[in-house]
Order: sequence, then structure tokens, then C-alpha cells
Amino acid sequence: MASHAAHKRWLKFSALVIGFFGPALTLGTIPATNELARLGLDILTWPVDGFPSYASEEIRFLSALTGGFLVGWGVTIWLLSSWVYDAAPEAVRRSVLYGALAWFFVDSFGSITSGHWPNALWNVLVLLLIIGPMWRPANPTSFNQEGIHS
Repeated sequence: MASHAAHKRWLKFSALVIGFFGPALTLGTIPATNELARLGLDILTWPVDGFPSYASEEIRFLSALTGGFLVGWGVTIWLLSSWVYDAAPEAVRRSVLYGALAWFFVDSFGSITSGHWPNALWNVLVLLLIIGPMWRPANPTSFNQEGIHS
């Protein structure tokens, strides 16, 4: 069973995994810097065939929205690990777990119904990276009487 400190470190890792995609997608809004976002989306919609092209204004706009949401989600998890986790580790763990599961099911459902089922497979990997050892509560022996990490 993971310790309190391991969960706190994993929350920061999760924040970085989630947040990484935000700037990449936001750069997709600029034609001169959209190759990383375009290639990423091409891989997620397997096979790699040059589609989508990132040429439409609509896809660039959705990339901007998605990039912003992902940066915000990553920052939120980082701050929860820094400011709240020590006071309420189980509440933070469950919040991140349920949030990640909600993303996973909605994103995967939408990917499948839009004809891009390979993305649902990628989502399994990303979900595992986000959650890691946080599937289970932290080891309660990693706290002393006052709830402070020992």
C-alpha cells in the first residue's frame, strides 16, 4: 500500500501528465506551431494518416478550449496536493480518482461514438498514469496522531 508521501508525489506527477497536454493543444491554435498537436491527434485517431489536418478554425478553437481545460485541471491537482492533501488526503485522493474516472468514461464514450475508438485505448494508459497508486487509500500508518506525515 502506498504511503501518504507517495500519494502526494503521484498527485504532482498526475498534474504534470494532465497539464502537459494543455500547452501542446494551445500551440495547435497557431499554424506555425501546431505540428505537435496535429501529430498527437493523428496518433490518437489511428492510423497515422495526416488526418486531421488542423487546418480548420473549428479544430483550432476546440484545441484552445481543451488546452485551457487541461492546464486548469493540472494546476488544480497540483494545488490540491500542495494546499489540501495533508489536511484531507482521502478526500483529495477520491476527488482526483473520481474526476479521472469521469474524464475516462465520457472521453472514451465520445471517442467510440465518433468513430475514433483507438483513443479509448490510449485513455486506458493515460488513466493509469493519472491514478497510479491512488486506486487505494494511503497507508494510515504513515501518519502520526495529529495527522502529520511522520
